[in-house]
Amino acid sequence: MTSEVGPRTRRTREALLDELVGVFLAEGFRHLGVADLAARLRCSRSTLYAVAPSKEQLVLAAVRHFFRRATERIEPAVRAEPDPGRRLGAYLAAVARELAPASAAFRADLAGHPPADEVYRANTERAARRVQELVDDGVRAGRMRPVDARFVGAAVAEVMTGIQRGVLQERTGLGDAAAYAALADLVTRGVGRPGT
Repeated sequence: MTSEVGPRTRRTREALLDELVGVFLAEGFRHLGVADLAARLRCSRSTLYAVAPSKEQLVLAAVRHFFRRATERIEPAVRAEPDPGRRLGAYLAAVARELAPASAAFRADLAGHPPADEVYRANTERAARRVQELVDDGVRAGRMRPVDARFVGAAVAEVMTGIQRGVLQERTGLGDAAAYAALADLVTRGVGRPGT
């Protein structure tokens, strides 16, 4: 699907969602109406309604798009790491990079918008399962200590939720990217074998 933006410019639905994500990450979304978004993206409201039929649905489409795109970039970073003992660190570092642009306003709006927050929670659950898989792989390869991978995945998910909610920043002063880096360091050192 394409949408008219200017006399000679057409944008795909994906490109519009990329731009919406950029606005939302920088500023949040609760204070923006469809007319505001159309003005920011230099398109008509009908163009945005072609992407989704309401602001609520635009927010959900953009949040889902954000997490889908993030996953598309995170997984190649994990596959690029040949050492099964270091893939968990690569994964958490990639997650930190993807979430680094999320402003406090975006995080607050996400937490205060139940449908969007549910998308975030579902992605955090997927992240916990992915951490569990990476720990299982590292343990099987002898590159990580034998630990309870389910526990590690659940603990990481709890910390990720605390980061998203701003709790970790309140308690530690660490921004999201720094908190993810600290989480990666803590977990990889905790499950790694000495010397790996």
